[in-house]
Amino acid sequence: MVPVFFENQIRLAAETLDAVSEMEEAFSVYSRGRAVVPPVGEMIFDNPPGDVHIKYGYIRDDDIFVIKIASGFYENSARGLPSGSGMMLVFDQKTGFPLAVLLDNGFLTDVRTAAAGAAAARFLAPAGVQCIGVAGAGTQARMQVEYLKQVIDCRRVRVWGLNEEELRSYRSDMEEKGFEVETTRNLESLAECRLIVTATPSKEPLLQAGWIQPGTHITAMGSDTAEKQELDPHILLKADRVVADSLDQCQSRGEVFQALRQGLVDLNDVLELGAVIQNPGLGRQDPNEITVADLTGVAVQDIQIAGAVWRRLETKSRSMTGGSQGG
Repeated sequence: MVPVFFENQIRLAAETLDAVSEMEEAFSVYSRGRAVVPPVGEMIFDNPPGDVHIKYGYIRDDDIFVIKIASGFYENSARGLPSGSGMMLVFDQKTGFPLAVLLDNGFLTDVRTAAAGAAAARFLAPAGVQCIGVAGAGTQARMQVEYLKQVIDCRRVRVWGLNEEELRSYRSDMEEKGFEVETTRNLESLAECRLIVTATPSKEPLLQAGWIQPGTHITAMGSDTAEKQELDPHILLKADRVVADSLDQCQSRGEVFQALRQGLVDLNDVLELGAVIQNPGLGRQDPNEITVADLTGVAVQDIQIAGAVWRRLETKSRSMTGGSQGG
């Protein structure tokens, strides 16, 4: 019988990981051509609005492959449900047989996404950030800031949200975790921050090019379909350095995609995050540069995080059963 691991078990295992380092390794492997990542499968729903992504692939010479199903239904809060859900399926790369079901309810997707944001900031954010600007007040808007603690000393946050209720909730939660939080309904005020994270499902630009000051880094992670967009594409034209998690994927989704189809950027001028991680000299070179990281979410992240968590769960399971393995 294939073991099923539940969210509480998965959370405990994930706490033992250095997720940022795991993501840096995932992007590095991807940019070295060692990951096999087919195009994203997706379903877009209108009533109610939502999307389901199916991401899958494997790393050459590894022992597993992974299929991830993740959903986002943005009116779930009215039903008393979280917006995201999902699971990861782990298979033996040598036989094709299933090894485990990680019923994480989207938790590992949240972890790997937040850790990717921290990895991007490590190589692109300016030194001495005094305030982190956040567009969005949901789960990912919280986790992005939490994971930034590993690479950025700043604990001051200015967060924008759609309504006062969600902003009050965000401030309460994040102040308990040691952050000093200012809330705002004025998007332009985020541009006073030199590190900005956008974490929304917006389908129209939130940040405008004219607002962005020299020395700013923006991590945009909400635009993971062709319909979503958080940045005025002229921001990418204005930027000194544009980095994408996947050059292949950014041609069909994300902020780079939006700028490409308007002829504002050339794909040859976009760097891949894994290349920057391998060669930090490709990252920020001047404190006054404007840099943008476009994170659309790549299956290699799911492979890496699922493999790391599964190995810990498997080791613990074996130790609890004295090394025996059920049928």
